[in-house]
Parts: sequence; structure tokens; C-alpha cells
Amino acid sequence: MFQPDPQLWQAIEHRRMIRLVYHGKERLVEPHDHGVLKGSLQLLGYQIAGASSRPLPNWIRMKVEEMADLEMLEKTFAGGRPTASGKHLRWDILFIRVKPAD
Repeated sequence: MFQPDPQLWQAIEHRRMIRLVYHGKERLVEPHDHGVLKGSLQLLGYQIAGASSRPLPNWIRMKVEEMADLEMLEKTFAGGRPTASGKHLRWDILFIRVKPAD
């Protein structure tokens, strides 16, 4: 059975930015959704800085097991962002979703 990552849960609950290394690139991310998708524990975030193969800012979905050096920062963010399609990702299991911006 999958369990949520406690550090990701805290970051989402308190709208705290995270810094991590994913696929060899350091990234600064607003964590938005944490859950299970296609049999793996994942995080959906909005990457605002760091290295990426795509233009930033942009949405990124990451497998938790492939993250390294995860750090919750003091810096906060406003909350949920609208998606381009207006639709949320359909999770197999959604543990937590960031509250909308005030």
C-alpha cells in the first residue's frame, strides 16, 4: 500500500516551496498534488526556477522515488494555480492537493 511522503504533505499543506534534484537537474517547485498514478507515488508541481529541458515556469510531474535532496524551504507560494485545460490530473489515489490561492 502506498503512503504519502510526509515532507511533501507538509510542503503542500503549508504552501511551502521545495528544492530538489530530479533526473540530475536542480529544481525549485511549488508542490501542488501528491498521490498515486499508474502504480507509482508522484508529485505534480509548478516549477518556477532551476534547470529544465522545457521553458519555465511549467508544470512537472515527478516520481517520488526518482527525487533526491528534497528540501522544504521557508519561502511560501500563493496556492493552487489554474491549469491550461481547466482540468485537474486524474489520480488513481490523491493524498493531498494544495488549497487555491486566497
